[in-house]
Amino acid sequence: MIRRKSSQFQGLKRQAELEQHYDLRREPKKDLRSLDESATRMGTGVHTESGTLASVNADEDPAANLFPPPLPQPRICIWKYLDIHSMHRLEMTANVEEMREVLAELLGLGSPVQSLRDAITLDLFSHALIFCRQQGFSLEQTSTACALLQDLHKACIATPLGNVEECYRYFTSVLFCHGIRRPPFSINLFKEEQLLALADYVVNTYFRHFKLYKYVFTPQVRLDLSLTYMGLQAPKLWPKDETGQVSVLRAYIKTQMNKELEQLQQLVEEQLKASEERLSSKLTALKQPLQLPPGKGKNKTK
Repeated sequence: MIRRKSSQFQGLKRQAELEQHYDLRREPKKDLRSLDESATRMGTGVHTESGTLASVNADEDPAANLFPPPLPQPRICIWKYLDIHSMHRLEMTANVEEMREVLAELLGLGSPVQSLRDAITLDLFSHALIFCRQQGFSLEQTSTACALLQDLHKACIATPLGNVEECYRYFTSVLFCHGIRRPPFSINLFKEEQLLALADYVVNTYFRHFKLYKYVFTPQVRLDLSLTYMGLQAPKLWPKDETGQVSVLRAYIKTQMNKELEQLQQLVEEQLKASEERLSSKLTALKQPLQLPPGKGKNKTK
């Protein structure tokens, strides 16, 4: 099993190296102006990411989009959400309850009793921290693992539509950004065994319950379907002044339905009565003693 995982890891590693080598070969062909423009776009995108998300959440319902939004580009995310000071505070905690309190404060989560989503998020990251401690990760590796999980969770809840395959490809891409030394695109923060252990943990914990996370953190999608046929007139609604005719029609329908029900009930009663008469006649025939025909059962006289 370990050899098969190692071979898969080596294959994905070679593919990532070839893609990044191709990007490096294409990079010198760009002029300084294009580099400045791309850097400006990158900086602007990072600066306005939270503002864009806030505007989308405020002005546009994410459930109204028919297609899932594009995922961000995989980048190095060391110290992205938990900096060195935050990691030192988590490292100084004595037990799990204290660690959960500090983690909730650092992530800006509310009380787990009042908010179900905050309770689930706190459980997700607290168990991730426990896993990192069991694996003996350093502070940099632990912060990066939490950032990977946070970005994956954001990609999952960005849309109520199904995007598990896209999220898995995004997770593996971000994971390899921290396992191969190709600066400035990737660094070798994790070893091969650590990458495999982290990937197995995320698959067995997050992706195994992917639909549950999406159900809790995304709005429910409802389809309002309206059909319009070409060449046909629109259906006419009952005007307000014709409510009397509607009541008359309702009374007539009710009368006819009662008549049909009475006829059906009478027919059923007649069939039941006939079946009871047939059954009683058969029982009467069975109760009568068996009589032999004349001429049989008597001794013949000579």
